[in-house]
Amino acid sequence: MSSILTNNGAMVALQTLRGINQNLSSVQSEISTGKRIGSAKDNSAVWAISKVMESDVNGFKAISDSLALGESTVAVARNAAETITDLLTQMKGKIVAAQEDNVDRTKINDDVTALKDQINSVVSAAQFNGLNLVDGSTGTANILASLDRDNAGNVTASSITVTAQDMSTGGYVANDIFGSSGGTPSSDGDTVVLSLDNGGGADTILIDDSAGALFAAGDKVSLAIGDQTVSYTVTADDAAATTTSDIVAVALKGKIDNLGIAGLTVDYDSGTPGELAFDNSGAVDLAVTGQFTNAGSGGLGAMAAIDVSTGGGATAALASIEGLIDTAIDAAATFGSAQGRVATQANFISNLTDTLKSGIGAMVDADMEAASARLQALQVQQQLGVQSLSIANQAPQSILSLFR
Repeated sequence: MSSILTNNGAMVALQTLRGINQNLSSVQSEISTGKRIGSAKDNSAVWAISKVMESDVNGFKAISDSLALGESTVAVARNAAETITDLLTQMKGKIVAAQEDNVDRTKINDDVTALKDQINSVVSAAQFNGLNLVDGSTGTANILASLDRDNAGNVTASSITVTAQDMSTGGYVANDIFGSSGGTPSSDGDTVVLSLDNGGGADTILIDDSAGALFAAGDKVSLAIGDQTVSYTVTADDAAATTTSDIVAVALKGKIDNLGIAGLTVDYDSGTPGELAFDNSGAVDLAVTGQFTNAGSGGLGAMAAIDVSTGGGATAALASIEGLIDTAIDAAATFGSAQGRVATQANFISNLTDTLKSGIGAMVDADMEAASARLQALQVQQQLGVQSLSIANQAPQSILSLFR
């Protein structure tokens, strides 16, 4: 049936042409933007995934900067430790020469003093962006290393912890503030040992600053019970208090209690400031070792006492220089290991970022070869669609012949 009111052929041709134009517009958008999925309406799921991955890529760029900064910081510390090792090795040569009686020990001692000053200069200058890992001012440094996303979408940051190496040369300061009650207090660097027999072994440790304000900020008291260790570092507020020994003793008691050692009880009696009473009722003998470390005693603190101007001093210096060299070597090795780890992580983050970018591209980038082919095909279809619509629109004209 022919109708002058409804032209089905024209409607079909028009719908087809509209579809062709929509596809053509989509292909032209792909060609101009380079993206197959440019917005959430194109494919909401893939678009959402790509946006999350893009945010991670931006985060990893910041992490790459953090790793570069961290690697430079550790490299400075490693170079400082290696330089100090070389300087101490030179000092050892001077000390060995001073063992001979027929030498001018005064001049040799001047050379040793010059090397000490040089080591102090290296320690002071070994900072990067204000962070010094060898002067004792820093305990650890955390370098942002990664963003970890779990399957629930939760993101956490992980870091590489670099342990600082105290290579400062402040001499040991003898403070008789740590000892066993009834016994001889311990000076800095020494230890106090308690032997607690099982089934009721008891003894006390006295953290005693009764001689005056001997505690200073940064002083550390450590207790090792068996193979476990607790420690407390005095803060500036602690040092300013009149009951610093009580503060330290209570803090250590709490930490020992948290170890949960079977049969061990630790009591604190405020009547005797700083005293901790140990009682071992367990089935195993326990050894309690205590040590005080003065804040002014650096890793190379023993170097301050080196003096080869006398025969006795030269002999003592020879005994201590090996330990100093070992300390410097260990520090350099620690920093070298940390720098290698940071460098490995930096390479991984760089490769991971490239992989994420490739993954995002695979999901949302347009295939330009395919888009070009589709463009040409759709342009031909558009021309045919326009011609088809024109033919359909002319169909009602044939009805006029029926009325002639």
